[in-house]
Amino acid sequence: MRRPETIATASLRQRHWRRVRLASVALGGATVAGLVVAAIWISSLPPLPLDQARRASTVILDRNGKLLRAFAMADGRWRLPVSAASNVDPGYAELLLTYEDRRFRSHLGVDPLALGRAAFQIATRGHIVSGGSTITMQLARLMEPRRERSISAKLRQIVRALQIERQLSKDEILDLYLTLAPFGGNLEGVRAASFAYFGKEPKRLSLAESALLVALPQSPETRRLDRFPDAAHAARDRVLARMVAENRVSRDDADHALLESVPRLRKAMPLLAPHATDQAISKLKDTPVIRLTLDSTIQKNLEALARDRMAGFGGNVSMGILAVDNATGEILAHVGAPDYFDARRAGQVDMTRAVRSPGSTLKPFIYGLAFEDGFVHPESLIGDRAIRYGSYAPENFDMTFQGTVGVRRALQMSLNVPAIALLDRVGSSRLTARIRQAGVNLILPKDEVPGLAMGLGGVGITLNDLVRLYAGLARLGNAMPLRELVKDDAGEPDARRLMDQSAAWQVGNILMGTPPPDNAPHNRIAFKTGTSYGYRDAWSIGFDGRMTIGVWVGRPDGAPVPGLAGRTAAAPILFDAFARTSKLPAALPKPPKGTLISTNAKLPLPLRRFRPAGDFIRTGSEQALRIQFPLNGSRIDSYGPDETSGSALPVKVAGGVLPMTMLVNGVAVGDIDSRRQKLVDPPGRGFVRLTVMDATGAADTVVVRIQ
Repeated sequence: MRRPETIATASLRQRHWRRVRLASVALGGATVAGLVVAAIWISSLPPLPLDQARRASTVILDRNGKLLRAFAMADGRWRLPVSAASNVDPGYAELLLTYEDRRFRSHLGVDPLALGRAAFQIATRGHIVSGGSTITMQLARLMEPRRERSISAKLRQIVRALQIERQLSKDEILDLYLTLAPFGGNLEGVRAASFAYFGKEPKRLSLAESALLVALPQSPETRRLDRFPDAAHAARDRVLARMVAENRVSRDDADHALLESVPRLRKAMPLLAPHATDQAISKLKDTPVIRLTLDSTIQKNLEALARDRMAGFGGNVSMGILAVDNATGEILAHVGAPDYFDARRAGQVDMTRAVRSPGSTLKPFIYGLAFEDGFVHPESLIGDRAIRYGSYAPENFDMTFQGTVGVRRALQMSLNVPAIALLDRVGSSRLTARIRQAGVNLILPKDEVPGLAMGLGGVGITLNDLVRLYAGLARLGNAMPLRELVKDDAGEPDARRLMDQSAAWQVGNILMGTPPPDNAPHNRIAFKTGTSYGYRDAWSIGFDGRMTIGVWVGRPDGAPVPGLAGRTAAAPILFDAFARTSKLPAALPKPPKGTLISTNAKLPLPLRRFRPAGDFIRTGSEQALRIQFPLNGSRIDSYGPDETSGSALPVKVAGGVLPMTMLVNGVAVGDIDSRRQKLVDPPGRGFVRLTVMDATGAADTVVVRIQ
């Protein structure tokens, strides 16, 4: 039989366990309800706004990935995309993680130890000593900014941090944080802050700079360097002191960093190649990252050159400089004006694309076609004397005449009369057509047709197109479209025929010997100068084996500048531009096979002296020279089924004065026999130019197609 106290004790125990079970059920129900509510709340959260967070300022990069220019976002914020691996100093990244989130690489978005430490410090000291938010939680707050600081807001950050960790890698989280972190005003991200405060990429930061960039996002508006530099200075020093206390930074390094001052003014964002970047953004408005073919080093050097040289010109004189890679046609530097913000010089007008008179800069192409046609050679003699073409009487720049000179010297001295004589023989329309075939349009006055005056600048052309033509000379007669945008799917651009290889080489060889400006090296750059009528435009275009550079100097409004000449104004800038590319001039190509290299005395008789059309005396009933066979434009079946070699091509001539010289594609291949016939071995399939010159200098040319 139980004792009464035992029965009472058992009853108490039963009631106790009943209460425990009821409490457990209530707690479990509350927990389940809480979890259900939490689940409903979490499921009601919208997706992470990753696309919006990844939006950044449009940036334009050079060929090597260096920043040329950035554009502010639509709301005026500067937010440059950042990659910790390629854009950020490793020392800064290490200092940031040590100060803000030392277990960043190991936690799942929330650091319980940091949260517990922060809560304990608040409870024991009554204020915040160190935050408990991880980098991921801070990123969550930046992605969804909220003004209130509450438990629900903190819980939302925790949930978002866990979501971020599931969707992004640690490197992606760090990159996004470094892009969005606030640095005061309209600056977001460490890259924008580094440019604004230090004027450089955050790739190489000092310890003091790194500590300052760690301190600013904690309270960006109260530590703005342009408003509260002293507060920013103190915050930086606290970061350094804490790093010393935790043995992360040596005392000596910290002491040295403490001596550095902090910037008090913002610097301008990078603005290299403003005209090129303006054109790029107008073509690719919605592209976040645009790559150009420009080389930022060359661009920076040539912009500095333009600013330096403009100081020596008075009035409203401006300048354009364009540098192009010969092999690819890629533009390496594009200086549209010395100062983009100089309204007096119309700085925002791109003078590389302005239509101007080219002066004498088209003369090399006249000579090139004359060499191609085979009626003149660089060592031929040519007359420089007063001559009239109807009502047009060309004169030399110095108003004198040289008499009989070599063709080589005539081009190097830029004599006007010989150039017009050659153009009269080549044909103005043919020169225009050949330049158009190379992809360049010459601008003529309304209702005007090409005439002899175009040889001295009586047409319009842009610096961009002129550089394209000269780069074609450097490429031995193949002109290539100029490119400034880098396109991943862009194939090799099509080269267009400007002139024969031998003719282009001969022109380049002559221009290489043009006397350079004072104190400039000889025989290093093939170049030509030009001065337009009335001293409105000064030009100098030159090339070596690697690049072509063009320089234009003048007033944007087209007003004359007394004394402005290509040789004195533009040529020194051209040679300085080549010197500032940081590379020695490269050699020009070797002469193509079949190029006739000879002294005047060893040239075929008709090539020893150029005679204008009709400038020879005929005797008796002599007939004009004419190629009777083959006919111009005909097709000749020369190759048989074996496709090995073509049969000899007969050429028959009528009229003219013996001896006669036969040329194939501008290369002499022997004399016409006494029967005025010759068998010519075809050079291959395709178009072939056959030229015959007689003893008086008369010539006839046909073009046939060998098949």
